[in-house]
Amino acid sequence: MKIFVTGVGGQLGHDVMNELNKRGYEGVGSDLAPAYSGIEDSTAVTKMPYVSMDITEPASVDAVLMKEQPDVVVHCAAWTAVDMAEDDDKAEKVRLVNAAGTKNIALACKKLDCKMIYLSTDYVFDGLGTDPWQPDCKDYRPLNVYGKTKLEGELAVSEHLEKYFIVRIAWVFGVNGKNFIKTMLNLGKTHDRLTVVSDQIGTPTYTFDLARLLVDMLETDRYGYYHATNEGGYISWYDFTVEIFRQAAELGHPEYGTDHITVVPVTTAEYGASKAARPFNSRLDKSKLVQNGFTPLPTWQDALSRYLKEIL
Repeated sequence: MKIFVTGVGGQLGHDVMNELNKRGYEGVGSDLAPAYSGIEDSTAVTKMPYVSMDITEPASVDAVLMKEQPDVVVHCAAWTAVDMAEDDDKAEKVRLVNAAGTKNIALACKKLDCKMIYLSTDYVFDGLGTDPWQPDCKDYRPLNVYGKTKLEGELAVSEHLEKYFIVRIAWVFGVNGKNFIKTMLNLGKTHDRLTVVSDQIGTPTYTFDLARLLVDMLETDRYGYYHATNEGGYISWYDFTVEIFRQAAELGHPEYGTDHITVVPVTTAEYGASKAARPFNSRLDKSKLVQNGFTPLPTWQDALSRYLKEIL
């Protein structure tokens, strides 16, 4: 099988390429940059075939994908700067990337009759209540521009294709790029007190673990909507921060110990500072994975432990 991966300059695309290489598949990476622009960590992705492609240009997508003739496209590329997406001068660009760009890829996949995996988000829902969102729930009420455009991407995939996986994820972290864990570790070096929201609830997703699941999926024809985060229970950002610092201190970084830094829980309203409305309920029900024969991701606690050993 030949697999084409968009967004390899980001956290997930980087790990998907490495997982493909690990299993002996032919993987071709793509992004907007003229050459691979992710972390230079000497892993397989840094040496694997790369093609520059502008997903917002139908002609570019068509030319590249018709030439490459992949069996599967894993579409990781997206505009993910949630607050910046709210700026009036950015909304059109965000829609071009997340909605039109995804439609361009879906139409090319239709021509090729190949499989497509589209990475989406819990932001397609309104984030209210406490019940975990079901993967086949169609009660879409996105709260912000990012959520609206990712939903438009979902609808483009489901409208034009039959051989698709729409995989919603949340609270993503990986070695290649910015994420919440890196932000907290950096802040912890310069602050002795941090306030973190405690009323937004979800579960983290380690891209290394998610990449394994996505490759498991593309080996099958068990198409449809899925939710995928690490196991280990639902937590708040505050809970996550406390565990990040606890594990970091345990790994020999005393600057993150409770005698050096205090983490204070606050409500979203008390915290303020967010331009985009954020979901309170990011709980995703993942039971469909097991029902369809897929192995769930390890616990987020275990994922965090492996990740910190990788980056600290």
